[in-house]
Amino acid sequence: MAPESGKAGGEGISAGLVALLSVAAAATVANLYYVQPLLPDVARALGATPRAIGWVPVLTQMGYASGLFLFIPLGDAVERRRLILTLVGASAAALAATAAAPGLWWLAASSFLVGFFTVVPHVAVPLAAHLATPGERGRVIGLVMGGVLVGILLARTVSGFVGGYLGWRTVYALASLGMVALGVALWRLLPESPPERAHGYAALLVSLGDLVRKEGELREASLLGGLVFGAFSTFWTTLAFFLEGPPYHSGAQAAGLFGLVGVAGALAAPLVGRLSDRKGPRFATGVALAVALSSFAVFAVAGRVLVGLVAGVVLLDVGVQSAHVANLARIHALDSAARSRRNTVYMVTYFLGGALGTSLGVQAWTRAGWGGVSLTGAAFVAAALAVWGSGVRRFSAAPARSPGGAPPR
Repeated sequence: MAPESGKAGGEGISAGLVALLSVAAAATVANLYYVQPLLPDVARALGATPRAIGWVPVLTQMGYASGLFLFIPLGDAVERRRLILTLVGASAAALAATAAAPGLWWLAASSFLVGFFTVVPHVAVPLAAHLATPGERGRVIGLVMGGVLVGILLARTVSGFVGGYLGWRTVYALASLGMVALGVALWRLLPESPPERAHGYAALLVSLGDLVRKEGELREASLLGGLVFGAFSTFWTTLAFFLEGPPYHSGAQAAGLFGLVGVAGALAAPLVGRLSDRKGPRFATGVALAVALSSFAVFAVAGRVLVGLVAGVVLLDVGVQSAHVANLARIHALDSAARSRRNTVYMVTYFLGGALGTSLGVQAWTRAGWGGVSLTGAAFVAAALAVWGSGVRRFSAAPARSPGGAPPR
């Protein structure tokens, strides 16, 4: 029987369980980003062009969005511990298949499956929000999401160094073994967490549309998240190509090192959670968007100087992660029975935005170089600021939510 760590829903969450969920979120989300600093190496190994290999991270993010849509609503309907363990096991198999990929088509398909099953963080976040009290919810979400950002950024560092010395296939083989070890730890330590209500799966999926239609705050937060992550993906997908050329002439290891620089965003996440608790998540989101926009100005003006590139990475990661935490605090403050479904709507939109940013970023790089990448990223954030600025009218006019967010009868 699973251990009974953690407290009853809404009565507080233990520090140990927050740490476990943060580690699980970091370790699993890293699977999505191992390839980014390795793209030039993988392209050479498989004989692919930069434009063709650019579809690999796009398909990974599309797989992630698909997995979010199909799996995360189950967090409102099935026992969460069992769901998490199943997803971790499937991720291990998909990573092993990626390590063995003989060609580009195999790599593309297995990368889609890596994304499809790597949705554990977004079972963990609603679970943490459910267990936390209202007064600590923003801080707890910030801590778990801080784990997510650490995983995103350190994935690039680890894959850059391991791939640079041992080859890109070794990165995926080790990641698969890491998922096996994580599964064992979660099996031993994660408490059982049954759903609050019994829902049919089809009704859960249908109710996603009702949530989008009825909840203006969810619509706005989701659109903001997608646009901001589009900007983030525009930069990180093209960074390795930029660093290969003048003035840097560097490889995968250098691209990975920038992941360490971006950990500043993870350190900011709990602070933003507290700011959301005190001054409201909309205020925190506005500040975060301004910071993210400033990063692309720095990239455009000073990106070819190391100190300028480093400063831009810090600003981008702080801004993007801060906006993400504020958005999550906002949607998880709504009624508890539909948290996993709201998280589904938000995160599907988030990673569709990321896939769009990845695609447009590669196109901007191949057609207009670093200036095109900076302009594309800035356009994403500017669009988010426009949505944020007009948001009060939009979500305040939305129809009232149905009690408990229950699926339609």
